Amino acid sequence: MTQAHLRSADGRPILLAIVGPTATGKSTLALTLAEALGGEIVSCDSTAVYRGFDIGTDKVPVSERRGVPHHLIDVVDPTDVYTAARYSREAAKAVRAVTARDRLPVLVGGTGLYYRALTRGLFPGPEGDPLLRARLSRVARRRGVESLHRWLARHDADSAGRIQPRDEKRLVRALEVWLLTGRTLTDHFADTRSLIADYLVITVALRLTVDALETRIARRVDQQFAAGLLDEITTLWARGIPPDAGPFLGLVYRQAVEHLRGLRDEQETRELIVRENRRYARRQLIWFRKEPNLQWIEAPGDEDETYATTLRLLEVARAAPVSSDR
Repeated sequence: MTQAHLRSADGRPILLAIVGPTATGKSTLALTLAEALGGEIVSCDSTAVYRGFDIGTDKVPVSERRGVPHHLIDVVDPTDVYTAARYSREAAKAVRAVTARDRLPVLVGGTGLYYRALTRGLFPGPEGDPLLRARLSRVARRRGVESLHRWLARHDADSAGRIQPRDEKRLVRALEVWLLTGRTLTDHFADTRSLIADYLVITVALRLTVDALETRIARRVDQQFAAGLLDEITTLWARGIPPDAGPFLGLVYRQAVEHLRGLRDEQETRELIVRENRRYARRQLIWFRKEPNLQWIEAPGDEDETYATTLRLLEVARAAPVSSDR
């Protein structure tokens, strides 16, 4: 890609984004594009930020990155709290640094909230209320964390759709914002401004048929176990990472930890991870369908035609920019 291609027809710098549900081949497509176009990858994944959690998060190994720089991967310890607000700041900084090097920033990932925070902005939110948080945590202990999710779903279906039913920390924060301000997280997001509002964001979203996606998910789960997912977890424990560290509560790791504690056998665990991945993919698809200006491709990212289609969409959007309202 020439330097002229790094900007839109009206002079704005370009950010190319590849998003969509899990197991659709986003990383493969982004890596191929970055290699061909002189780009660098900026991750948009809420679990890839944690050091040591590699197999269950499907990080592309360093040896397979083809020399393409990757950003926002392995940036915090597993016991750290990493928020969407922090992500938006650090991702915007990374995107601008890539552009300053006359390279194309290629955003890739499936964390819808992170994508929205970067491309459309994230409101700062009210200060935390310790008493309210304690009250909500008591509700979770007494009635189960899922009760917080049901409560949130009644008032903010969008947020409930993107937050895992057992993610107590994020459920508490979403409910806290609603109870303190009388407005949902979703409403607040609508009134914010992106830290990269001066960019033309060209976003390609991948989606597959239900059958095709299930096949790919099942294959990936088998690959994760074959690559040593269980050994990775026990190694992290041996290093002193506590079992209640945030990444252990996420998809794949939570079910694998339950297996290691004897809750179910390995085959049942694999089947459960596949089912949970399918549910997560549905939530991701619902989220991204609500994002504006996405260019949908109904094919996996590891097919040559998907790569060719993305190049065409990039060139058309660059030459005739879409609205920057996000």
